[in-house]
Amino acid sequence: MNKITHAIRAFALEEEGSEVVEYALIIALVSIVLAVALASGGLDDAFTDLVTRVKACFAPNATSC
Repeated sequence: MNKITHAIRAFALEEEGSEVVEYALIIALVSIVLAVALASGGLDDAFTDLVTRVKACFAPNATSC
């Protein structure tokens, strides 16, 4: 637990914050595009299929994924 706390503090004190901001902007952009695609129904079938497959993998009687 101490290592995790140390890592979080080191990350928070990192001077190179521009990289973090760039990654945050990329994640935000990808999230917006994904939300728009899902809301318009463009990826609805693919997303439903993915959720179904993941649920099947975590089912108690799952044999393979």
